[in-house]
Amino acid sequence: MKKKSYIRLIFDQFWLKRLNRIGLSLVLFMFLIALFAPWISPYSPTAYNLDSALSAPNGIHWLGTDEQGRDVLSRLIYGSRISLSVGFVAVGLYVAIGMFFGALAGYYGGKLDILISRVIEIVMCFPTFFLILAVLAFVGPSLFNIMIVIGITGWTGIARLVRGEFLKLRNQEFVAGIQAAGASAARIIFRHILPNALAPVMVSASFGVASAILVESALSFLGFGVQPPTPSWGDILSQSRDFMDIAWWLTIFPGVAIFLTITAFNLVGEGLRDAIDPRLRKKING
Repeated sequence: MKKKSYIRLIFDQFWLKRLNRIGLSLVLFMFLIALFAPWISPYSPTAYNLDSALSAPNGIHWLGTDEQGRDVLSRLIYGSRISLSVGFVAVGLYVAIGMFFGALAGYYGGKLDILISRVIEIVMCFPTFFLILAVLAFVGPSLFNIMIVIGITGWTGIARLVRGEFLKLRNQEFVAGIQAAGASAARIIFRHILPNALAPVMVSASFGVASAILVESALSFLGFGVQPPTPSWGDILSQSRDFMDIAWWLTIFPGVAIFLTITAFNLVGEGLRDAIDPRLRKKING
């Protein structure tokens, strides 16, 4: 019988747990909602209708309307685009930065390792959320700035993970063989060692997407995120503060959307961690 590949082995182990399947299904569902938002949204997310302001959920507006008569369901659907965009772009940015500096520190060691490690420690000394607030106060709130700021402040954890993997792998026999064959340092780092160090990075990235979505929602809630009238889950929550006693749907539905999305990515991250870790992975025959 043909031996299963490493990726297939991980996927099979991941798929064994029901919670993992639920988490992945929710993530895919959110992707589909964001992708097909213009076609599945019943109304424009910015269309005003003051005659229907603060309408409770009904047959016309399934999740009700806000204080300006905008359809809450439509705003939540379009808000998923903002949340997923911030999550994946910001995490993609800091994963790239973290892998680059972590690979350099772990492969070369010595003074370069010490320098990069000290920079990592200095960045980690600052509370991330307050650092993001401080930077946005200077550059101004916008979707692009949020993604960039989260990206440049969140790379330290990835860098430490990659550095640790490189310290374990750089003295392996396959690396010595590649070096003896005359391969360049860049080829050894990015072609041969880095692919073998990606497993913990992918797990961390899954948790990172959930964290970035939560940060974006918190920033929008405080007024430092995506600016109105662009729909954002955090902004919907922020605007509901004055109507919490008479319009419960403005708080419940965006809160549930944030909770389910973050939970889904955390479930995927935990499932990947358990599937990759040989101490937690069950033996799969085949």
